[in-house]
Amino acid sequence: MNAANVENIDSTGVSQGAASVSGTGPGRSGYAFDGLAAAVLDDRGAVVGWTATAEDLTGFRAEEVCGRPVQELVVDLPGNLRGATEIPESGRVRLWHQCGNTIDVTFRTTRVEGSAEVLVLVAPTHHVAAHEQGATLLRALSAQNRITIALHDTDLTTVQTNATPGTLDGRPVAPGTRLCDVLRAEDAENLEAVLRQVLEIGVPAVRRNLQVSWRHDPARQHVLSLSAFRLEDARRRPTGVAALYIDSADDLRARRHLDLAREVAEQVGGSLDVVRTAQDLADVLVPAFGDLAAVDLAHSVFDGEEPSKQLRGGDMDNAALAPATAVWPAGINRGDPVPPLPDHPLLRSFRHGETVVFGRDDFIAMVSDPQLVEYLVPKDAHSVMVAPLHARGLTLGAISAWRCDRSDPFTEDEADLMRQIASRGALAIDNARRYTREHRAAVVLQQRLLPPATTDSPAAETASAYLPAGGGAEISGDWYDAIALPSLRLALVAGDVVGHGMSASATMGRLRAAIQTLADLELEPDELLTRIADLVQRLAAEAPLGDHDIIGGTCLYAVYDPVTQRCAIASAGHPPPVLVRPDGTAEVVAISPGPPLAVSGMPYETTVIDLEPGSVLALYTDGLVEQRDRDIDQGLRRLTDALAASCRPDRALDETARALLADLTDQAPRDDATLLLARTRAIPAEDTAHWEIPADPAAVSKAREWTTHQLTAWGLEDLLFTTELIVSELVTNAIRYGRAPMGLRLIRHDVLVCEVTDSSGTQPRLRRAHTTDEGGRGLFLVAQLGRRWGCRHGQNRKTIWSEQLIECPR
Repeated sequence: MNAANVENIDSTGVSQGAASVSGTGPGRSGYAFDGLAAAVLDDRGAVVGWTATAEDLTGFRAEEVCGRPVQELVVDLPGNLRGATEIPESGRVRLWHQCGNTIDVTFRTTRVEGSAEVLVLVAPTHHVAAHEQGATLLRALSAQNRITIALHDTDLTTVQTNATPGTLDGRPVAPGTRLCDVLRAEDAENLEAVLRQVLEIGVPAVRRNLQVSWRHDPARQHVLSLSAFRLEDARRRPTGVAALYIDSADDLRARRHLDLAREVAEQVGGSLDVVRTAQDLADVLVPAFGDLAAVDLAHSVFDGEEPSKQLRGGDMDNAALAPATAVWPAGINRGDPVPPLPDHPLLRSFRHGETVVFGRDDFIAMVSDPQLVEYLVPKDAHSVMVAPLHARGLTLGAISAWRCDRSDPFTEDEADLMRQIASRGALAIDNARRYTREHRAAVVLQQRLLPPATTDSPAAETASAYLPAGGGAEISGDWYDAIALPSLRLALVAGDVVGHGMSASATMGRLRAAIQTLADLELEPDELLTRIADLVQRLAAEAPLGDHDIIGGTCLYAVYDPVTQRCAIASAGHPPPVLVRPDGTAEVVAISPGPPLAVSGMPYETTVIDLEPGSVLALYTDGLVEQRDRDIDQGLRRLTDALAASCRPDRALDETARALLADLTDQAPRDDATLLLARTRAIPAEDTAHWEIPADPAAVSKAREWTTHQLTAWGLEDLLFTTELIVSELVTNAIRYGRAPMGLRLIRHDVLVCEVTDSSGTQPRLRRAHTTDEGGRGLFLVAQLGRRWGCRHGQNRKTIWSEQLIECPR
């Protein structure tokens, strides 16, 4: 009921339309007339009629009043009135009460048709004031567009309402209707249950949020906030229920917008993958904001690079679609290129950073190409909103949301919300893009710093596998190396640097370069690790303040000699290697690990083991054996068993390494995992020759004879002259400057190695002799005649060696 339909209460307090509000049917009480007294006056002003309510009001019975002038009952009515006709039509007076008190009342008079008598209706003034205030309040409520008032009787039939076209189901509700005539049956039943409870127990229902659908349009839901209270007469008897329905769609929409903004903040940006972030953004929008959503990004964003300044449709690919089960037009799939669109004012606004909304017809008119329309426009879609993904001065792409079927069109406040969502989503995508760029740079650096995955040398065949932390999402400082050494030996390295990212990769690169340099000096494993530990200490001292404690790592260094078939191993806090013998048995090599590389000044110990040809030595980092669900000891046992089962002679070593790494690591390990496998070889005994050299100058000629005989037996006559000169110079220096015992060894492979060993620790030094010097030309000649030469020190001995290339190795 609107303001025009509210019952009119005039200055007398008498309700002119009360009957229409309360009803007069069976079981209904005329509560609007409770407390209303009436009297009938004749033409002389004498009382001729007196109601029971008048008796209740004044205390006078009818027989005490009838026949008396009305002036005797009214305190301040003038006594000179000549008949009832001179009484005012309405006013306010005081009546005498039977006990002697007075009563303040408001009255109204009306002439009885066909008679000289006058009907006087009287009500206590405070009741009239209450009625007037109630009517004023009711008129004010009825005038509110968003508030619908309905009065229901005790049967919950609608007695009166201000519902007009545009409210409720869009049609006026006639008195006598029930809720099931207006609402969907289930919604009407739920609502009547609330009203019936209010009617029965008298406790009001306050701001009950209800979702209802009109009977004529059950597919569309509306949100109402219900407040209801019981109506009672003067004797507090229930006479019905008054219900106030407030359209809370705007409030609900505002709450949904806040919820959606919160979900975007919570769910978008948790991943540093560009595509995953885009998919999270699309998933948040469906179905909370639209029925379909798509995120398109510039080509370069997928690779972590900055997009071009002028981003157009043809420069983008689809990055995300939601929901994933939706059937998009023409079979659009994630990763498909976005076709360019024709120039249009709204698209120009989009390129300037504005959010644009198209109706279906407007969008089709803009595209104009039927094939493009079929490709782009989802079935049953009636509107689309497109917002640019703009962050840090870059337009990364666009996000679009479609609404289909019976969904409401987009509104202006939703465009504001879309701008906020696009802004937050763009920042998350740009963070992922920048991470992708940094991560790719770290990966490239890591790949450039690591050696080839496989090597093939006279000492061993090696194969390696590397898995970054997080399944590739992070980069640590794990590394491996296989370094070819003189005399056909091979150095094997596995290391792990503290930390992640570019700094760890840089530190790893510096340590690997240092180890390669020290390996060329042919230091013993324990001595090499001591030098590396000193280097790590210097690197920590050079690090920025606060980063000293994150410079460090572990390392395992092993040198295998295929001639002696022995391997020397030293560890700086690194897990021990695993040995798989040719018969398939496997065991962890027992070594004495020293402190990690960050601790200098502590000794390391070298362990020497014998390796049969065909053995596999496995070096690894702790990320391979230390997982979330097991400790390092369990992981080491698992690795040992897997190596024993996988390292078969008939299986390629690189295939074995990859398979082991995949089987032994989590899908996204917390730390890098590295595995280096080396299948050892041996130099046959017939390809080596060794002689003891007496400490006698005459032994020089004897060494030449031995050399000539051996090279002739090997068919290396073309190297006789140079080899004799090299042997002469090296043996001469050993006899002159070294100490016994001394020895000469020749090794044949793809190179010819000449080694002279003595017990002196003196370091030979290459120098250029002057024309007047009698000596000093020996090492110079060795350096000129051979491909390379060098010196290595062992315990109480040194070995000077020279290599010559065999042009036609066997």
